Formats: sequence, structure tokens, C-alpha cells
Amino acid sequence: MLGLLVAFSACKTVKPVETTVTTETKPDFTIAFGSCNKHDEVNPLWDDVLAANPNLWIWGGDNIYADTDNMQQLRAIYAAQDNVPGYKKLKETVPVIGTWDDHDYGLNDGGVEFKAKKESEQEFLDFMDVAKDSPRRQREGVYAVHNYNLPKAKVKVLVLDTRYFRTALTPATDNKRRVQPNVYGEGTILGEEQWKWLTEELNNSEADFNILISSVQYLSNKHGFEGWGNFPHEVDKLKKLLVKTKAKGAMILSGDRHISEFSVDTVKDLNYPLVDFTSSGLTHTYTGFSGEENPYRVGEVVFVKSFGLLNFDFDTKTVIFKMIGDNGKVLGELKQTY
Repeated sequence: MLGLLVAFSACKTVKPVETTVTTETKPDFTIAFGSCNKHDEVNPLWDDVLAANPNLWIWGGDNIYADTDNMQQLRAIYAAQDNVPGYKKLKETVPVIGTWDDHDYGLNDGGVEFKAKKESEQEFLDFMDVAKDSPRRQREGVYAVHNYNLPKAKVKVLVLDTRYFRTALTPATDNKRRVQPNVYGEGTILGEEQWKWLTEELNNSEADFNILISSVQYLSNKHGFEGWGNFPHEVDKLKKLLVKTKAKGAMILSGDRHISEFSVDTVKDLNYPLVDFTSSGLTHTYTGFSGEENPYRVGEVVFVKSFGLLNFDFDTKTVIFKMIGDNGKVLGELKQTY
């Protein structure tokens, strides 16, 4: 396994970790991302995002809170977010891409059954400034690929859609969880067409880093809320796909949970640890968090407002993952060499 270092600030913790201070040079490429954002609450972090000088901003889902099948209402909320001064400045400065989650999709915990999903997709694509004549306008689902061919390396961002095709969840049989995993092999989170697309993209990838954007957590699977863990066969399917395609530098960025944490798994025959960096949320968090099981967690859970930052060093094939709070405070850090 290649090297992994962790550091955290002195915020309230779930469990202590050994602190490692990292020194950094100017990154070759920087990605900022975040999720769970309400337009009508204070948006305190956009100045901090800009101060980090990212080359790219990625929305991780719940970019607005609409929960509606009324497209006029949805459009108005997107417009309000576009007019938030800090975000407006970011859009004028930094390219913006991303995915959605349930609250901007339009139905809490919603999936394939949402009747207004086609109309909602068009509003989302408008928010992302996708051209009216883009092939994405004719395709079901908001999944997309973005390639960044840089002087020293290639970065591929694979934006997944965990809503449009996601089949039914299984209600929990106890009162400790909302849902429980489906019977192995039942249901899908990505759907057949999206799986075909993802397989082709990874098969053909020449990227040094392959970044998968998932609105819900991929590795953490014990909390009883939404996540890939409710479709355990698809968790395994993605791991096998990464191994089979020999995808370089694959990592997952996720949101949804109103907490931020690093989850790391050692996947058989994958020659680097698989990181799932959850960053949530931008305007509100799970302030009453008192702990939950996550067998893949590295370091501490952060439950203050934050966004995620990835600094790439292409010479050393190293990524420094950071949780950044208000006033640029580093709340957590993980360093991974690929």
C-alpha cells in the first residue's frame, strides 16, 4: 500500500488519530467541492473557496433544497442560488460542474419513481450552464465526463447520477435505521445504461487520476441512511470494475450526510487505497452528531460547515485532501500517494 498520512484540527472528535504535519508546495491542480447548500441560509464559505484558488468547483448534490415537482419553483430557487454574491463571484472565476442529490432532484430520498425527473434534469442542466444543444440534453440522467489534460498529467472527472435510475430502498426492520441493505443482487443505484457508460469511460481512460463524484457515500455502510451500501452488489461491482480496467488514481468524492469524513478501503488487486472523501455541508450540518459506526473511517468526523479541497502534486503522484471551514481553517487532512 502506498503512503497515507492524516492530520486533524482540535474540533470535537469521534476518535483520536496520530497527527502528521504536512508541508506543501504550490499544487499543480486544485479541486474544491461541496454539498448540502441552502440558498436562503447564510452561505459563509464562498470567499474561502475562492481563497483556495481552485481550478474547478464540483457540486456534490443537494446544491439547493427544493423538494418539489413544480418546475417554476425549482427554477426560482436555482436562480436565487445563482444570485448569492459569493457563489456568483465563484462562477465568474472558476469552472463549475457537478451532480445532484435528492433535494435538488425534487423528492426526498427519491429515485427512479420520481415523476418529474425529466423536467428536473433540464432545470439542473440550466443551473450547470450546459448548452441547449448539448447531447446531455437528450440523455436521461445527469452523469457526465470531464477531462482535464494538463502539462504534467491527465485528470478525468466522472460525475455519477445516483438518483435518476436508483431503484427502491428496503425499509429497516428496526427503529435504529431508516433503511437497510437490499438482498444481494437486487436493485441498482446507477442503472444499466450508466453502468455501460462508466465501464466504457474507465476502460478507455488514459488519466493519471480518475475522480468519481457520487452524491451519496460509497464506503460508509452502517449508518442506516442512503448510500451505496444499500446495494452491496453494486459496491462490489465498482471495486471489480476499477481493478479490471486498471484505473489509475481512482477516488470518490461524496456528500449528503451533513458530516465530513475520510473513508478508506484496501481493495484486493487495486494497487492503491480507495478513498471516499465525504464533504457535507456548506450551509448546515448535523450539529447533534454523537457518533456512528464506519468501519472504513480514517481520522475524525467533522460536523461544522466545510468544503472539500484536493491539491494535486503530479510529480510525486500525491493528493492532499482537506476539509476547510470558515476563515480557511483546515479541519482535517489526508495525504495519499498513488
